Amino acid sequence: MDAPSASCDRNAPRNRFFLHSLVVSNFAAGALPLMGSLLLIDIGDTFNTSVGVTGQINTLYSIAAVVFAIMMGALSIRFRHNLLLLAGLLFNAISALGFFLAQDFTTMITSYALSGIGWAMISPMSITLVGEHYPIEKRAKAVGLVVAGGALVYFIGAPLIALTANTAGWRFSTLAIVMPISLASLLLAWIGLHSTEENSNKSSLNWRTYMNSFGEVLSNHSAFACLTGDFLRSASFVAILIYAASFGRQRFLQSRDTASTIILVAALCYTIGSMTCGTIVNKLGRKNSTVFSSLLAGTLTTLYIFTPYQPLYIALVIGASLFFGIVTSSANSLTLEQVPNLRGTMMSIDTAAINLGIAFGTIIGGLALITFDYEGLGLTLGTMGIIAALVFTLFAKDPTKTR
Repeated sequence: MDAPSASCDRNAPRNRFFLHSLVVSNFAAGALPLMGSLLLIDIGDTFNTSVGVTGQINTLYSIAAVVFAIMMGALSIRFRHNLLLLAGLLFNAISALGFFLAQDFTTMITSYALSGIGWAMISPMSITLVGEHYPIEKRAKAVGLVVAGGALVYFIGAPLIALTANTAGWRFSTLAIVMPISLASLLLAWIGLHSTEENSNKSSLNWRTYMNSFGEVLSNHSAFACLTGDFLRSASFVAILIYAASFGRQRFLQSRDTASTIILVAALCYTIGSMTCGTIVNKLGRKNSTVFSSLLAGTLTTLYIFTPYQPLYIALVIGASLFFGIVTSSANSLTLEQVPNLRGTMMSIDTAAINLGIAFGTIIGGLALITFDYEGLGLTLGTMGIIAALVFTLFAKDPTKTR
């Protein structure tokens, strides 16, 4: 029972840039997707494509991310996790360069999809490395900081991308913001991660080993519950991530600047929730933190749709964002501990589940909006967060409680 802690102590990161590199890696992974969302119209104008057609860059990105996240379940067994993360950052940098240089729509959308592959490598490996190199009592805080790194790109990157795009167009935003971030993250990760050690013997592996690893994860009832819960709570988050600003502009006639400011504040609260999760987890435990934050996030998501008062709407969106930040970090901390000997596979499959959840929430939310207006969207997506809490409550276990 003490072996995992002892192993973590022996493998504790000796490089002071270890955690910094993981945080910055997640920040960098979100830079190009953020720019693609913010400047969709500008990019379409360059290639003479409609918003609907240009928006398919996000569809291809999601497909690439899901497919490669599943592949990472096998690759994480065969290759060292720090090298896989470095490879993901390299894909990220190549994606940004190709995006900047693209002279036609096909090249642009293909280059953009490479960042989906990069994200599918960076996200699970960064959490996996925390699990491998930090003792149990420090993992939740480290996971929270890594998740916060991914959230900070919305708070810091969005204004910078908008400013540079207004100055000289979307290509200049890529050159001035996205590419430097990608290269800096690659350099910092090389400094912080290249010397880390891994105990597992990754030689003499075959396809049967890979299939058995997937089977071991998916046959574990608690691990499967975590995957299901993460799918549902990610789908619920779409109500904030995609639809909250549109709701405010249509129901309360908010200006674009007002809606953008609210989203920035919400992003900051999401980040704060992620960063404070370590303290919450240490007090309540991984499972309880996940259950309560998912329940509150889903409830507040439902309520913001039904309020007729703008100040209350703003407060509910900000509150929901805070709890979504907490549940993201606490759920990652809980999932990370489910199958300790296959953390890379577990987190890779979880990355696929999260991305599928976002895609599912976008589709179902859109259908509910078309059919039943925003009230239908709020009930549908908010309920998914509440159901996620129920799944975590009934079927997920916190393995650290037995140590």
